[in-house]
Amino acid sequence: MKRRSWFLIIASVLGFLFLYLPMLSLIIYSFNESRLVTVWGGFSTKWYTALFQNDQIMDAAVLSLRIAFISATISVVLGVMAGFALQRMGRFRGKMVFAGWVSAPLVMPDVIIGLSLLLLFVTMEGFFGWPERGELTIIIAHATFCMASVAVIVQSRLSDMDESLEEAAMDLGAKPAALFFLVTLPLIAPAIVAGWLLSFTLSLDDLVIASFVAGPGNSTLPMVIFSKVRLGVTPEINALATLMISVVAAGVFIAMLHMRRKEKQDQLYSAT
Repeated sequence: MKRRSWFLIIASVLGFLFLYLPMLSLIIYSFNESRLVTVWGGFSTKWYTALFQNDQIMDAAVLSLRIAFISATISVVLGVMAGFALQRMGRFRGKMVFAGWVSAPLVMPDVIIGLSLLLLFVTMEGFFGWPERGELTIIIAHATFCMASVAVIVQSRLSDMDESLEEAAMDLGAKPAALFFLVTLPLIAPAIVAGWLLSFTLSLDDLVIASFVAGPGNSTLPMVIFSKVRLGVTPEINALATLMISVVAAGVFIAMLHMRRKEKQDQLYSAT
């Protein structure tokens, strides 16, 4: 048992070092005085100042955040409807085809999705004059593949949900609209929040699909970072990555505090 426990400890430590040691080195070198990212030239915060003065990166960050927020919201609306249809509408004609269409973006390579959407947008623009490639086409593309993730999460939540609560509400005279908004929606709210956060992350992180459907002058943050990394990593990129890591870590820490507080409240409630 001791050998097994020591093996688990060593494996865990090595695993955490493998995952987080590169991030730690990136954070350290973001405070490097030297422009060479592999040569330590002293402590300095000038690259953070240079980052916030870089209009290209700041504009790309604002664009990416706006696209991620809008596409995640659209994905949640469409994904909830798709998941609800697949789980609660019973058997209907074309259900298997519909389920295949919903889940296809999950297994389709990003290159195929980006190329197919590019051809679609070019064809539509040629026939109807809309949409012009830009922010709108990126939002449509991101909502297309993020919707599939939301649909799967919501469908899974609906399959595990106790339907007796909805049946009790209907027995008490709840109308379909009131049943959905007052009973079903609060019960699947955690899945909706998880789907929105996942969609936001996928949209913010996407590079391949956005590279196909983005028009001139609509470069997202991953596209700008990729173009800069091709010419060599600069300390500004390290500073940007450090800020992103800090935001994610703060979000995880807040979520852990919220979960711990909720567990304590549940324990106090069960004790009384």
